[in-house]
Amino acid sequence: MPFKPLSVLPTAALTVALTTSLTVALAGAPASARAETIRVAIGTQDTTINCATGGLLIRELKLLEKYLPRDGRYKEVRYDIQWKNFTSGAPLTSEMVADKLDIGSMADFPGSNNGAAFLKAGKRSVFITVLSGSTLGSGNGIVVPRDSKVTLLSELKGHTISVPFASTAHGMLLRAVAAQGWDPQKDVTIITQAPEVAGPALQAGRIEAHADFVPFVELFEHRGVARKIYDGAQANAPTYHGSLVSADYAARYPEVVVAFLRAALEADRLIAADPEKYSLLIEQVTGIDAAVNYLYHGPLGLQTRDLTWKPEYRQALRTSIETLKLMGRDSPLNADSFIDDRYIRAAFKQSGLDYEQRLANRDKLPLKAVDATTGRPITDVQRAAGIWVQGEPKVRHYASIENALADLRRIEAAGGKARAVYVHDLIHRIKLLAPTSWYAIDAKGQLSAFLQKDAAAAYAAANRGRVLDFAGAKAAGSTAL
Repeated sequence: MPFKPLSVLPTAALTVALTTSLTVALAGAPASARAETIRVAIGTQDTTINCATGGLLIRELKLLEKYLPRDGRYKEVRYDIQWKNFTSGAPLTSEMVADKLDIGSMADFPGSNNGAAFLKAGKRSVFITVLSGSTLGSGNGIVVPRDSKVTLLSELKGHTISVPFASTAHGMLLRAVAAQGWDPQKDVTIITQAPEVAGPALQAGRIEAHADFVPFVELFEHRGVARKIYDGAQANAPTYHGSLVSADYAARYPEVVVAFLRAALEADRLIAADPEKYSLLIEQVTGIDAAVNYLYHGPLGLQTRDLTWKPEYRQALRTSIETLKLMGRDSPLNADSFIDDRYIRAAFKQSGLDYEQRLANRDKLPLKAVDATTGRPITDVQRAAGIWVQGEPKVRHYASIENALADLRRIEAAGGKARAVYVHDLIHRIKLLAPTSWYAIDAKGQLSAFLQKDAAAAYAAANRGRVLDFAGAKAAGSTAL
């Protein structure tokens, strides 16, 4: 039975057809055919940490080898597993189109470029899974130098903003500029700049602003060289990172594609169970600070790991294809046929997981913890906070910012040091790095955190309070308890 293309099968029959093909296809092939060497060439973006469950963790923990098929058609097969790391999606796409790679992981916007490039070459690629994303749009952002007086995107009219071209951050920036009512050709100057160049440029004050993708906005913040003034959540445009495969390769080796996805599901399970441990592993491999990895992968993370095709992610792909037009790159690429969810559905089924249940669940990885200062369960997380103390294996959690800052004072008085302090934006419900956030303290002494200073000021005015930076919040919160 051939592996029929998506357009041939009604939706209800997709998983059944795939499962049948996995057990029947080519079962009668001669031994000489079964003794082939199958290349599994995977392009990763190690420093784009939201791709970790589709690359770095699978490779480092040797999970793919665990799931590759070795019976039936594949009984005599030898696997040539190849890994190649990239810093962005564009060069990864070039090697996929050139048939040097079979599978690759990237965000929705470079993914749309991938699909368009395949079509231009007379081929097809398909998006087979989401790995991590935000139905709100968080994960891309805009930063300014740490000491810049700019606090809002609207203040950047007439200025220069750098961004890695053809990245998901580039798409976010174009949409954010359009939302301001600006002409991207006249009202701002957008130049291309890779993250490794932008970091030193921000530190030296050589650029006025920089837009980037996971995790560089937060990495620049954490390292003290920049301050985030805009998060993709403000655009309310969902975004994700996911994995693609050459359609020809998937048709030849559907079982191998499913094996890759089963490995991704296990990587997801492992990091959910112990985010600190695997955040440290990601740091060891990439140099991206564990504190930033945890910001994304820990409970209530900045983005949510999710391997299901939620309507928001399907819409994100449509939006990315539309954004190509803003760059003058019209393409016949169709989001509905570009996504093929049969493989991930089969991987869920073979792993004993319920795809439909996960598809309907939009919750972030939940925080199941007690307050480190009171011992009471944390039930309301909108003002929750966390401290990862240097030398401690687990993050300490708190029901309030005041409790966290009071404990921070004791930690520092005892000679300890925080690897990171985390708070949550009261408006956008996104996790923030505390030292670069703004705060409002109300008449009752309660602290609330905000990404932007104007939001903190508005809240303070409405609650008879005042605006504080992190130093001010530490001074106000250190007397709690």
